[in-house]
Amino acid sequence: MLPRDARVYVAGHRGLAGSAIWRRLEAERFSRLIGRTSAELDLKDRSAVFKFFEEERPEYVFLAAAKVGGILANNTYPADFLSENLQIQVNVMDAAVQYEVQRLLFLGSSCIYPKFAPQPINEDALLQGDLEPTNDAYAIAKIAGILNVQAVRRQHGLPWISAMPTNLYGPGDNFSRLGSHVLPAMIRRYEEARLDKVSSVTNWGTGSPRREFLHVDDLASALLHLMENYDGAQHVNVGTGTDVAIKELAEAVAEVVGFEGSTEWDDTKPDGTPQKLLDVSKLNATGWFPTITLEQGLQSTVAWFREHTEDLRR
Repeated sequence: MLPRDARVYVAGHRGLAGSAIWRRLEAERFSRLIGRTSAELDLKDRSAVFKFFEEERPEYVFLAAAKVGGILANNTYPADFLSENLQIQVNVMDAAVQYEVQRLLFLGSSCIYPKFAPQPINEDALLQGDLEPTNDAYAIAKIAGILNVQAVRRQHGLPWISAMPTNLYGPGDNFSRLGSHVLPAMIRRYEEARLDKVSSVTNWGTGSPRREFLHVDDLASALLHLMENYDGAQHVNVGTGTDVAIKELAEAVAEVVGFEGSTEWDDTKPDGTPQKLLDVSKLNATGWFPTITLEQGLQSTVAWFREHTEDLRR
């Protein structure tokens, strides 16, 4: 177990994943957590990052900071997604090496895998095919992060690790109209349709792709488990091992928010990868399994969204 009085830095502690990690660590009675907002510390500023590590001297690091977004954002701003994520990763990892961080977990994304990878996707599928073109720049940045961790292990002998989560959702998600992923986008769309009393909702694509969804509180549980129980060069998939068609997801969201109208599909918009289900046998072999069902997760996420609607709309 990690010492509960260790200095633990959660990079990106205000984001969806980072805030869940922070909650988990607090629940586990970690007493010396370190976090900085982007206004307090710009992780793209190399000199500022090195100064921060010199002053704070974290012993453990969860690298959850990233520029993230849905299909529209990734497809519109690929250069930004590539450049900003590479800067964040390289700056944090280089500083962590210089100031002797013994244990770092790099949080990636399941978009690192080929668009047509065999399902469910095993960790060995990395670099075995072409990426999904709508988010290839972001994927390349995350792949570089994995290789950076492996290079540090080889060159410096440090037990750093990488984890690749499936699609995440939960309290604190990004519900913006232009930057959100599919599930929070659906929650906002159906909730606003219910409130505005419109008769139908239109979603992108055909609804046929299948996706796997992991609640962020389960993610945080898995990441702490890996930090305490896994030491290997290969990244580890983090997910539930089950998926759902986007049409089925839309029906579930509509039911949870109480929308009683119809759903239309705009098949002129991209679907993205046909299926993306992770093989989580490597994670399960370490003794970790998810505990939050999709229905439970949707209910808690919709409740959070309703509590913060006014803030989100400003």
